[in-house]
Amino acid sequence: MRKSLLLFTLLSGIYTSSLAQADSLMNMLNDNAPKTKEHVSATFKATRIINGSSVENLGHGVLDFRISHRFGQLNQGVENFFGLDNATTRLGLDYGITKWLMIGIGHSTLFKENDGFAKVRLLRQVKDGMPITLSYSGSVSVQTTPAPVLLPGQEWKYSNRLYYAHQLLIARKFSDRISLQLMPAIVHYNLVDSSKFSNNTLAIGVGGRVKVSRRMAITGEYYFRATNADMLYAGVPTYNALSVGLDIETGGHVFQLVFSNSQGMSDRTFIGQTTDSWGKGALHFGFNISRVFTVVKPKEFKDSDDKKW
Repeated sequence: MRKSLLLFTLLSGIYTSSLAQADSLMNMLNDNAPKTKEHVSATFKATRIINGSSVENLGHGVLDFRISHRFGQLNQGVENFFGLDNATTRLGLDYGITKWLMIGIGHSTLFKENDGFAKVRLLRQVKDGMPITLSYSGSVSVQTTPAPVLLPGQEWKYSNRLYYAHQLLIARKFSDRISLQLMPAIVHYNLVDSSKFSNNTLAIGVGGRVKVSRRMAITGEYYFRATNADMLYAGVPTYNALSVGLDIETGGHVFQLVFSNSQGMSDRTFIGQTTDSWGKGALHFGFNISRVFTVVKPKEFKDSDDKKW
């Protein structure tokens, strides 16, 4: 009996020691194993902060139908229903080609402008790693309004209607509630009012988002022009664009209420051709609506259709 008890004790000790060594070995392997990167998501709720692009991209196969509306100046008084009788609309379709590349097209009633853009995500913020998300956005737009009446001998070329914009989008999500973004930009105008103005406008934008509840956030953006600060557009002085908004998320929609001194919504209009001023009360109330559709189903969901339908 004593021999059996001694043998059982010895075997139990060997087994316990083996388990402890195995656990220690597994812990060492886990400590040395490469840790998966945890990317930061939802720096902003939509692909635009207000007028300007955010670092957010649409997923592969996702289509975003955007309706943007800006009414006339609030200081127009009762006669124009505080600007509600005058409105500018932009309709846009954006599409995610890959996780890091998206494109979009749009049409604005202001100057009957057509625009297109592409946005590429170059870096993505990682928890305990890469501190920022970096993207590039490039756009082109063309006015389709009738050619102006010119003096004899003058020619209105198609190239006079073209505009180009390039931006770097540098953003960081500091917490679940606060995100900030810098937007160095250059806008090229093929035609300007006078030879004393440069065809290139350099600007630096700053934008941010503060989440106030689960489905609501306050957003804002400001574009400061480092060049062409005194540029005229159609003989009218221009100002730096400042916009504030309230984001409301409702399922597949993101609804945004906006106050801005810019009635235009393309890069070339709000960055360099904003002709109204907050200081003069020339503000525009408006809204942005975003509705997202999945056009191409992700691979992991292709075989998960409910067979009952």
